[in-house]
Amino acid sequence: MNLPLTPLRFLERAQNLYGDKQGIICGELRLTYAEFFDRCRRLAGVLAGLAIRPGDRVAFLGYNCHRLLEGYYGVLLAGGVLLPINIRLSPAEIAFILKDSGAKVLFFDPEFIALVESMRGAGGIDCRCINLEETTQTPSWAEFRSYDALLSASTPVAFDYLPVDENSIAELFYTSATTGDPKGVMLSHRAIYLHALNLIAVQRYTDQSVQLHAIPLFHANGWGSAHTVTAVGGTHVMMRRFDPERICQLIEREKGTCLCVVPTMVNTLLHFPDLARYDFRSMEWVHVGGAAASEGLIGRLEDALGCNCYAGYGLTEASPVLTVATLKDTLRGRSRDEQFRRKSTTGRAIVGVELRVVDENGADVARDGCAIGEIWARGDGVMEGYWGRPQESEETLRGGWLRTGDMAVWDDDGYVTIVDRKKEIIISGGENISTLEIEKALAAHPAVFECAVIAVPDETWGETPKALVVLKQGASSTEAELLAHLRGRIAKFKLPRSVEFLAILPKGGTGKILKKVLREKYWEGYVKRVH
Repeated sequence: MNLPLTPLRFLERAQNLYGDKQGIICGELRLTYAEFFDRCRRLAGVLAGLAIRPGDRVAFLGYNCHRLLEGYYGVLLAGGVLLPINIRLSPAEIAFILKDSGAKVLFFDPEFIALVESMRGAGGIDCRCINLEETTQTPSWAEFRSYDALLSASTPVAFDYLPVDENSIAELFYTSATTGDPKGVMLSHRAIYLHALNLIAVQRYTDQSVQLHAIPLFHANGWGSAHTVTAVGGTHVMMRRFDPERICQLIEREKGTCLCVVPTMVNTLLHFPDLARYDFRSMEWVHVGGAAASEGLIGRLEDALGCNCYAGYGLTEASPVLTVATLKDTLRGRSRDEQFRRKSTTGRAIVGVELRVVDENGADVARDGCAIGEIWARGDGVMEGYWGRPQESEETLRGGWLRTGDMAVWDDDGYVTIVDRKKEIIISGGENISTLEIEKALAAHPAVFECAVIAVPDETWGETPKALVVLKQGASSTEAELLAHLRGRIAKFKLPRSVEFLAILPKGGTGKILKKVLREKYWEGYVKRVH
């Protein structure tokens, strides 16, 4: 028997088996899965009334909340394609996404009223705009009073997933481009469904899982958490913004068991002065992704929370998780240092994913932890392609493999370690220099809060490393001191030629440091080399 592989089946299962359970916690609001199921059906009814047809794009511009989570199911039930938009993008990028995708409806958070109004006034968007919350500020051009008012007046649609074409597009996520305009990643019902099942198997989700949504759901399919937690009847705990005190409070109050974060979030959490006051005994695991994590960071996090902590890796183009750095059973007898070294690697392929690390000719490099190659991947969660960009889709998915652009080494246990992005490796005087290696060594200095290493132009060597550093509150250091710290940890030719101290580092929607922004002022007037 072949049933359509669609995440809508997760919603039905949660309602059937856990209807009376409080499955969604959002501020003071608590919804049972039966109530959540009803709201998703009502959202589908609203969209039917707005003449949404199969394949039409429905955009959400807002923070993590139960309404966006409802979009993950209600939009699909209406036959539409969910389009969560990164709120940290520029107004021009958001307007481009709405226009490029041809979105028919935009649900927006009240905080973005002025932004939406400016895009409408400039003629940049042509879609029906609906306020996610009822406020006194709701403008006259918003077609309806609010999202909740529409749901209250809506007739729930009949739930039926059998007509779904599992290969049709369910979600559309736009990636922030290094150059050019954002690209829309098309994820099918089938890809999302199988990605969730693969994650459930690897990260051992159950109906007792209580996940805090610290990662924005508008980012890379919410790392699959909108689907995994629902599928097993676990509990979603929504977080509007990342805040270390709020995370601690929610873990203690709601008995949180799992959390997905990026390294900058971990760093902020570990420096929260009241961290030791909270009870974290309910925690089972923390997945650190989005950027490289040092073994020291993973070790300190595990000591602080008392649970299993490990790194992982993925791309929006893969739904997104490709690897997790959980320990293989055969490695559990190793020393503490060795275990944390493995847990801080990029990790090993999850169920349903195949990886290769290849040289410029497409041949596998040696699994010796030294030979560098590009990560190629294929698996159940890989995208259908880029929206409206067949040529770029073909190039990225060439030969049946997703070309990630990430350069890595791998070992004989199958653990991959990314050394840099293909376009961020510094080539200085013909030598390849990993910015991540320098950053990990810098982060080990007791005065460093966070750092980034970038290439800057050099008349003699073409380009050289430059370190940009934010010091911990109350700490002090100098360029000479940090360079002396690095000399015993990395090769001489990899040493930054200069260190600059900054108050903050620019970050994207998930807290990832934006190296593109940092590089701009140094490369003005130069042509940055392309690999």
